[in-house]
Amino acid sequence: MKVHSLRSPVLLILCIAIPLLAGVVGSFSTISSIPTWYAGLIKPVLTPPNWLFGPVWTTLYILMGIALYLVVREGTAKKPVQLGIIVFAAQLIVNVLWSMVFFGLQSPLFGLITILVLIALVLATIYFFYQVSRTAAALLVPYIAWVCIATYLNVMILILN
Repeated sequence: MKVHSLRSPVLLILCIAIPLLAGVVGSFSTISSIPTWYAGLIKPVLTPPNWLFGPVWTTLYILMGIALYLVVREGTAKKPVQLGIIVFAAQLIVNVLWSMVFFGLQSPLFGLITILVLIALVLATIYFFYQVSRTAAALLVPYIAWVCIATYLNVMILILN
């Protein structure tokens, strides 16, 4: 049964708030390392400027939240919705974990391992979301693209340093 009521705007806000909160948690590991450890790393030529990461991640977290909303509103009693939510939660946890590992622990090697798991989980999320809402799956395409860019950066930082 679809969720149709005044709860829908509240549900949308909650679904967007969840990934944004994950981003805030991940940023605790990131912010202090950018001007220190990260600034001292040799980075590949195709590294985006530091100021771009915040707006891009904020946009991606909002898109994730909208995608989550489109799936949840279909009714959490449905098995595809339940699987989608579980995999979405797992990828969000690994997303935060990557920030903690790469920036917090300052480990490009373990960051690479973590981000490869993240790619698999984001692809799985897209797959499960597609079973419920094609729009929800499409909203995650920029996210997987950006995670692939982050993976390239992670690999190159590992190689260059």
